[in-house]
Amino acid sequence: MSGMTSPFRTDGRENAGISPHDRVITALRHREPDRCPVDFLATREIWDVLVKHYTADTLPVGTSAYFDPQREALLRLFKVDCRVVSYDMFCQPPDSALCPGATIDWWKALSRSTPNRMWRQITPDGQTYDIWGHHIRVAHNPTGAYEEFASWPLQQAASTADLDCFRWPEPEWWDFTPLPDIIHQLNGEVPYHIRFRIGSVFESAWQLRGMQELLTDLATEPGVSLAIMERLTDIHVENLKRVLQLAGDRLDMVYLYDDVATQNSLMMSKPMWRKYIRPYHARIIEVAKAYGKAVMYHCDGALYPLIPDLIDMGIDVLNPIQADAKGMEPEKLKAEFGDRLSFHGGVDIIQTLPRGTAEEVAAEVAERVTVLGKDGGYILASSHHIQSDTPIDNVLAMYEPALRYCSRS
Repeated sequence: MSGMTSPFRTDGRENAGISPHDRVITALRHREPDRCPVDFLATREIWDVLVKHYTADTLPVGTSAYFDPQREALLRLFKVDCRVVSYDMFCQPPDSALCPGATIDWWKALSRSTPNRMWRQITPDGQTYDIWGHHIRVAHNPTGAYEEFASWPLQQAASTADLDCFRWPEPEWWDFTPLPDIIHQLNGEVPYHIRFRIGSVFESAWQLRGMQELLTDLATEPGVSLAIMERLTDIHVENLKRVLQLAGDRLDMVYLYDDVATQNSLMMSKPMWRKYIRPYHARIIEVAKAYGKAVMYHCDGALYPLIPDLIDMGIDVLNPIQADAKGMEPEKLKAEFGDRLSFHGGVDIIQTLPRGTAEEVAAEVAERVTVLGKDGGYILASSHHIQSDTPIDNVLAMYEPALRYCSRS
């Protein structure tokens, strides 16, 4: 870490009169702001190194029971324009819904890619479950660790009647009343662009049912898997209504996610996606649009065949733009969809960030800003959470302020 220097100086070209919030809004209206807006998402290992190295001032942030002030201070040091609040910051299930002897942990989840806390229950024998009942375990790798699934609670369900034995979350298991105060605190110095993370449908369903079982269901007898996705969507819809009624104009965007693609193709045929997945996403999007909110959708991989459908459904921002996936070349996406769709992400976490030089990272960032950011419509970020094997010097190279401005020559 001895070679790590801080690039987070004030850039003379940045217009101090434009707030982070307005910068993002301008970009999402397909107009170029003073500079390209940026976002930041990373694994715990990356956060820990950065927090340890930089003594960011937490005094303006203040204390919070809902997010880590050190991480939030780091975002301000990086001049990050976006913030995320998430459904799993607000879980308050009744004691009767917990495993016997379980304790609640808010801060150890390896999936915490932002400053936010994240609800988990841990049993006396060390088993971990999230609010949906997913059974989680930690897997270690040479540079860190990640969460994977230890079992699938609904794997053996043979009929929809079997699902009634499962303890499904209810909207009353969430208390969103602190949300306005959290937003007020985040916007204490300047207003940021704030999105609400509502969760997933397809992913959460297969994480309960099992990937093989759910895809087999959809191809043969879809009843069980559709019932699971229906229950999840019902909860998301009700939670989102409550959040948007409570937060009003203080929230800018709704964020949902569902990986339905691989590196080279969709996980299922387009007709199957349209028949079985699209209707659930459409219900969530309909709520967001009823409250006048933009919608961001996350899907890794080769999503190109579905992009026209996503635009038709009302998706405004697509994340994460995995440029090495089939059909996801930034030039192609911008040329075909750039007047109707904004992009978030794009800086490669598989090769460039972990294995490239700082100069190669800078070159890719400049290219993404120039291509995807032309005429607005782009938020600079990594193509997923910055991973634990990424050299910190490459993280700093990505967030060099000068790269947020690119010549069109």
